[in-house]
This record gives sequence, structure tokens and C-alpha cells, in this order.
Amino acid sequence: MNLKIEGLKRLDGILGGFACSVSKSLVSPRKKKDGGAGKILVIRPGGIGDAVLLFPALCELRKHYKNHTIDVLAEKRNSGIFAGCPYIDGLLLYDRLPHETLYRVINAGYDVVIDTEQWHRMTAALSYITRAPERIGFETNGRSGLYSSNILYGQDDYEAVSFLNLVSALTGEEYEFDVTRPFLPVPGRHGALSSAIAEFRKGKRAVVGIFTGATVPERRWGANNFAELAEKLSRENIGSVLVGGETERDDSAIFKNRCTAGYLMDCIGGTTLGETAAVISEVDLFISADTGLMHIAYGVGTPTLSLFGAGIQKKWAPRGDNHIAINRNEPCSPCTRFGYTPKCPYGVRCLTGISVEVVKESAMGLLARSPGNE
Repeated sequence: MNLKIEGLKRLDGILGGFACSVSKSLVSPRKKKDGGAGKILVIRPGGIGDAVLLFPALCELRKHYKNHTIDVLAEKRNSGIFAGCPYIDGLLLYDRLPHETLYRVINAGYDVVIDTEQWHRMTAALSYITRAPERIGFETNGRSGLYSSNILYGQDDYEAVSFLNLVSALTGEEYEFDVTRPFLPVPGRHGALSSAIAEFRKGKRAVVGIFTGATVPERRWGANNFAELAEKLSRENIGSVLVGGETERDDSAIFKNRCTAGYLMDCIGGTTLGETAAVISEVDLFISADTGLMHIAYGVGTPTLSLFGAGIQKKWAPRGDNHIAINRNEPCSPCTRFGYTPKCPYGVRCLTGISVEVVKESAMGLLARSPGNE
């Protein structure tokens, strides 16, 4: 895990409770205004997956509050997702010029703050010291005293639904998550990428996207397994498109040493997050472990094949008939809670026990459901 992220989590564990207590002694919320346009702040720290799954809630928020200003407070690592969001007016990053950003947030005069953080307490303290009359957040980790509306958080609820519940507390409306409808707009125009994939696709039965990475080791199936999978798929006349960032650079060589010439397109390290989303939207199937790019694939409407072990499948796996999650359901899994995955003493058997052949057969089954890929 990124050392800076780990450091922030430890700081929250040490000072979060104190920050919550002190914030209540420093300020009092303002009185609620009557009607008219207002200002809404949505707090969303964390990774790509949470940011993607917040989009349905942001969409409903914008529908209900057409004349309000809606800002999102996020961080550098998920900002690329929000940069293309059509439902918000402003994007603030708390880890870029933090003092200036937090001063701006505290003094912006927000009427509503929706804290989408699931566990850590610093965001709850921040929501309170904005003095917003309405503050909505999850009733976890002793944070309930900081919000005007507290929402129950269920580990078995799909995360997009959990975020929609926060908006429901504000609007009074109930929302259903449509498992069949794409919800993540592909930002910008990427004609060159589309043309490149169309050229790569020529003569092939199908094209799949593959991401080998994961934030923590306990969620990695391994580049060698993915490369073997790509080679097996090439024998079925199926090409593979690799996506990822600089941390996956070394994986490219593993694929190039194993894969049949002409059946591999390498986009690792060569695209922005928005461009990666565009690439994923062009493939017939996306294959990865439980990762942020898996959520992007689901959001843009691409069928997914995901590998689960440490993560909670009910909460994070894509829903619907065009998505399969492979899970060995080991007695020790899932072991992740509120973003923390402990070191595995069993050699990550929940993932290492998944064979390449099982993944390949699942991929073939999903591809067979798509018109033209039979």
C-alpha cells in the first residue's frame, strides 16, 4: 500500500477521535436556510473504486438539486475519475495545497455536507466544522455525533447502494440501483484509441482487457497467471489488451515473452485514467482481481470477470448477468474490513488456488453471451 495513504490512516486512528471531540467544542452548525439555491459538498477520499461507485448517487443528487452548486472533496489518486463527472461543479483535493483547500472548504458556507467515508473519523470532524446545517454520514466508528443524519452501513450492501442511501436521507426519496445500465461516462474523446483497438480487433473472435495489478498483495493473482491466461485465449483467436500504470510496467515483459505475436496490445503506462476508461469501454470483456479498474469496467458497461478472495463479494462485485466473480470462499475470507486487509498467513490461497483454466472457461462463457462472439 502507498506509504502516504497508510500514514494518513494511522494518523486518523491516533487523532481521529480527538478531532471529533474538539470540533464539537469549537463551533456550532449554522441554521438552515429557507429555499433558494444552495451549496453541497460531497466528501470522497479513497481509491478509484469508491469514486466510481459514487456516480449513481451524484447523478441523483444533481437531478434533485439542479440549481445548487455541488462540489466534491477528493484526493489525487481518485481525482481522475471526478475530473470527467458531469454532475458536479467543483473538484477540491485535500492532499494538494492542503491548508489552502481545507480553509476554503471550512469557509465556503456549505448548506449540506455528505460524508461518504465509511470508517475514518477526520472527515466527520471536517464535516462538522464546516458548520453546514445538514451533515449526512455513515453511523460507524463513533462518528454519529458529528452528523445531523446518521445512516446505517451494511457490509453486505452493494457500495453504490450504500452511497445512494446517503442521498435518500437528504431528498427523502428511495433509489434503486439499475444493474443493467452503465453509469460512468467515458470522459472526453479518444478517437485514436478507438481506432487502435479496432485495428487490433481485425480478424479476431473477441478482445479482452486485462489488469494484473492490485493495491495490496493479498489481491494479486499474479502476472504469470494472467500471461498464461492471455496465451490460452490467443489459441481461441482472442486478443488481450493490457492496461495499468507505472507499477505494472514489469508485467509487460512477462506477457510479451509468452503471448503469440499479434494477440497482445500493451497500453500499460501509456494512458491517463480517463483514457484507460475509454480503452476498457472498447473491449468485449474485462478481467482482473478486485480492483478499481474492475469498477470502471462495470461503470462503462463492459462485462467483467473478477477474482475475489480478501474483498467482500456482496459489497464490491459487479452485479448483473454479464458479470462473474470467481471466489473459492475459503474459511478465512473475506478478511478485508473498512479498507484494511491484514497480511495473509496462508499464502493468499484464496487467489493462488484459482486455476488459469477455470478463469479461461469462465471468460469463454461470458464472451459466448455477447452477440458476435459465439
